[in-house]
Amino acid sequence: MCGIVGYIGAKEKKEILLDGLQELEYRGYDSAGIAIIEGEKLSNFKAIGKLENLRHKTEAYHSEGFGISIGHTRWATHGKPTELNAHPHLGAYSYVVHNGIIENYQELKEELQADGVTFLSQTDTETIVHVFEKFNNQINNPFEAFEKTIEKLHGAYATLLITEAAPDTIFFAKNGSPMLIGFDGEDVYFASSDTPIIGKANEVYYLEDGEYGFVKEGKVFLFNAEGKKSFTKQALTADKVSAQKDGYRFFMEKEIYEQSYVMTETMMGRVHDDSILFDELDENFFDGISAIKICACGTSYHSALASAYLFERLAKVRCDVEIASEFRYKEPLLTKDTLFITISQSGETADTLEALKMAKRAGLRSLSICNVDNSSIVRESDAAILTRAGIEKGVASTKAFATQTMVLWMLALYVGQEKKTLASDILKTEVAAMLKTPKSLVVEEKLHAQLTRMSKRYLHGHGFFFIGRDIFFPLALEGALKLKEISYFHAEGYPAGEMKHGPIALADSTLFTIALMPKSMHYDKIKSNVEELSARDATILAISPEPFELADDFIQTKYDSHPMLEYFEMMVVTQLLALEISVRLGNDVDMPRNLAKSVTVE
Repeated sequence: MCGIVGYIGAKEKKEILLDGLQELEYRGYDSAGIAIIEGEKLSNFKAIGKLENLRHKTEAYHSEGFGISIGHTRWATHGKPTELNAHPHLGAYSYVVHNGIIENYQELKEELQADGVTFLSQTDTETIVHVFEKFNNQINNPFEAFEKTIEKLHGAYATLLITEAAPDTIFFAKNGSPMLIGFDGEDVYFASSDTPIIGKANEVYYLEDGEYGFVKEGKVFLFNAEGKKSFTKQALTADKVSAQKDGYRFFMEKEIYEQSYVMTETMMGRVHDDSILFDELDENFFDGISAIKICACGTSYHSALASAYLFERLAKVRCDVEIASEFRYKEPLLTKDTLFITISQSGETADTLEALKMAKRAGLRSLSICNVDNSSIVRESDAAILTRAGIEKGVASTKAFATQTMVLWMLALYVGQEKKTLASDILKTEVAAMLKTPKSLVVEEKLHAQLTRMSKRYLHGHGFFFIGRDIFFPLALEGALKLKEISYFHAEGYPAGEMKHGPIALADSTLFTIALMPKSMHYDKIKSNVEELSARDATILAISPEPFELADDFIQTKYDSHPMLEYFEMMVVTQLLALEISVRLGNDVDMPRNLAKSVTVE
C-alpha cells in the first residue's frame, strides 16, 4: 500500500513530487524518496519517517527547466523502514519506484548476484532496476530493455523507471497495482491515485493491467500484449477525499474490497509450495518453547482466539489467549518455556504494550504481530512479523483483522513445520488452501447488492446473535463487534452449542440470529443449534454453502473445501452486512461515535 508520483516537464519538480507524496501519506508513510534527472544531472533524496523529514533534507535543492522525476512513499513489505530500503532504488545509472510485490524477486536476485551485481537493499523492488540495466547494457536500447524487464517480472506491480540512458523519458508499467497518467498541456504526471494530481492535471487516463510504455516530449506511447494502442482521456475529479477512497463511499468499504489484494502481500515470500518461511525469525527461535500465550485487545483478540484452535490442532502446541487489559491484573503464571505473542494493528495499544513489558520482565521470549513497523510494540519485542495490510483509515478494523488471522495461520504451520509435529501431507493441504484465500476474499457485486437489499430488514429488533462453532466462534465475536461499532445495535457473539445454556431465553421474532454454518466443520451440530432457535421463532440469517430451509434469509457461500476458506468468505459477508446496516441508519461508517483507531490509554 505504497504511493507513487511522477512528473515530466519544465515546472519545479521537487515541490510537485513532495506535494504529491503528501497527498499519498494515507497509503503508507514509513519512508519516502525522490529522484530527478535534469540534463545530465541526477539528484536523489531519501528519508525515513514522516514526509517532513524528506522536506527538510531537500530544503537547499531546487530544480530548474525541463526534467524527469519520480517519487515514492513507502509502507514496508520487504525489509525494514531504512533509507537503503526506501525508494527510489538505484542501479548504476537508473532509478525505479514500485508498488506491489515481485513474486520471483528472489530468483531474479540470485541470477543477478551470480552476474556480480551488488544489492544495497532488502527489497524486491531493487531487482527491477538491475534487470533493466542488465538488458540495456546488452542491447543499448532503453525501451526494449524495459520491455524485456517487464516480461521477466511475476507478480503485482506499478512501476516508474528513469535512466541516464534516456534522460528525457519516463518508462512505466502497470499490472495489479493502481496507477494513472495525468495531463496538463505538455506536462505529464503519474500517480497511484487521483489525489496527488488534483489541481495540477485536468485530464487523466487510468492504466489497465498489462499496459506499459514511455513518455517523451509530452507524448504518451502506450503498449500492451497486442502492441501499441490508443487511449481516451477523461476529466479529472476535483474532490480529494473522494479520490482517496478510489470511488468507494467509505474507507471501510474500500478496505473490505482491498482484503483480497493485501492478503497476497501478507503471504508473499512467506508461503511456498510445501513450506512456510519467515525471514523475520531465526531458525532456532522456537527452541525450548513448549507453549504459547497470546495477549491482545478487541479485534486482535478475536484473531488470537481463532489461532488458538490452529496452534493446538496443527502445531500440537498449547496456546492460551488473554485479554491484555485483564492479563495485567491477574498475577499470571509465566514460565520461560512460553512464547509470548502480542497482536496489535497500530503497535501502540497501551494495555497490550504493558502486558508485553510484564512478560519481558519475567524473561519470556516475545513476538509481535503488527501492521506498523517501528511502533512501540514492535520495538519492545524480540521479533516481529508485519501483517502488510497497509494503512487502515476506517476505525472498525477489517483488513487488519484478516491479515492478522492469516499471519497466525501461517505461524501455526511454521511452528508445526519447525517442531516436526505437522505431517508433510497436512502441511501441503494447508498451504494449498492458503494460496486460494485471496479468491475467497473477492467481493462479488451480486453479493454486495444482496446484502444492501437485505440490510433494510435488520433495522429494528432487540438484538443480534452471531453464532458459530470452533474457529467460527471467534468469527461470530468479530462479526458482532463490527455491527456494534458502526450501527450501535446490541450484538453478541456466542458459541452455538452454548445457546441452550441461557441465551436461548431471548429468542423471539425480533431476535436476529446470524448463523455461521460452514460445510467443512461441524455442520450438522450447528444446524441443530439453529433449528432450536428457529423453533422459538428467532429470525435466522444463515451464511452457508448449504441451503437451509428454515432460514428467513440466506447467503450462499462457495468455498467449502477447507474451513479457513469458509472462514474468510464468511468474514467478508459479516463485514458487508454491518456496513450496509450502518449506511441505512445514516451513521458515520468510518468514524463511529466514542471510538478511536489506536487506543493509547489503559
